[in-house]
Amino acid sequence: MAMNSAAMVLGSPFWKNDPEPHTLKVMEENEIIYKLKTATEKSIYLHLKECNNEFLPPLDEKVNINEYAKKIFEKAITFEAWDNNRLTGLIAAYFNNMESHSAFITNVSVTKKNMGLGIASRLLYNCMEYARQKGFKEIQLEVNKENAPAINFYRKFNFINCGSDSDTMNMKFEINK
Repeated sequence: MAMNSAAMVLGSPFWKNDPEPHTLKVMEENEIIYKLKTATEKSIYLHLKECNNEFLPPLDEKVNINEYAKKIFEKAITFEAWDNNRLTGLIAAYFNNMESHSAFITNVSVTKKNMGLGIASRLLYNCMEYARQKGFKEIQLEVNKENAPAINFYRKFNFINCGSDSDTMNMKFEINK
């Protein structure tokens, strides 16, 4: 398959040499293609609807999915996994706290059909490398305290517990330059 953008080399972020990371697309593993900030609002919405019940609690019990998709589309950097032109994995993160150089992951989701293939790991790695390249010092996120698989997943990537409230654990990853 011919591609007209830079492929990711292991250990090297695929956007590193691209002056416009929002237009860069690519990395292929089997039939999964990884992209940066290419999803439309509609594809984000359809993905979140499909993943709704994979969240704990279901996503639509916490947010209006239509409004959330719009916010992600307008304000987040999206790390995407595509399977046959369908958004199958998504990490959305806000890189807007320039004062503390802290990013915030608002969404990590993979369709049920594609779970267990390493998609979330690759997307999180891409997000962490993007943050490092952009000079961020940490990445924060919130996860439901009852979601042990997600907590263990983040711990594998050296996220640590940095506080909690009644149903949410706050975690962060400190970026080493």
